[in-house]
Amino acid sequence: MNQETFKIINPSTLYDPTPNAYSHVAVVENFKKIIHIAGQGGENSKGELSPNFEEQVSQAIDNIKHALIAADAELSNIAVLRVLVVDHSVEKHEILIKVMQNLWKNHPFPACTLIPVPRLALEHMLIEVEATAYT
Repeated sequence: MNQETFKIINPSTLYDPTPNAYSHVAVVENFKKIIHIAGQGGENSKGELSPNFEEQVSQAIDNIKHALIAADAELSNIAVLRVLVVDHSVEKHEILIKVMQNLWKNHPFPACTLIPVPRLALEHMLIEVEATAYT
């Protein structure tokens, strides 16, 4: 569990980010492994992309989960996320918040940076998620 490895902090001197499904600070102290997961898009194992943003978000998170399993880790080991979104909008942000709330409902949210971008590596890629986890 991440409580042994890192601590999530939301200082009272900063606004409360939890309604937006992220935390401000991840302090890493006692860890065995650092796991860097390259940006995962919404493509399935065949490289296919759904045209639907929410489906790409779900697939990107599934891809992160597969990478974590390969490294003997789980979602709760993620301390930091970087999320790149093509043509960011309020609607897309609400979808991301909902997905994050469902995934981390029993754990503090990781520190996260959302970066709006005009395009990603693949033509129809709408999201890319990079993660750093500690075990």
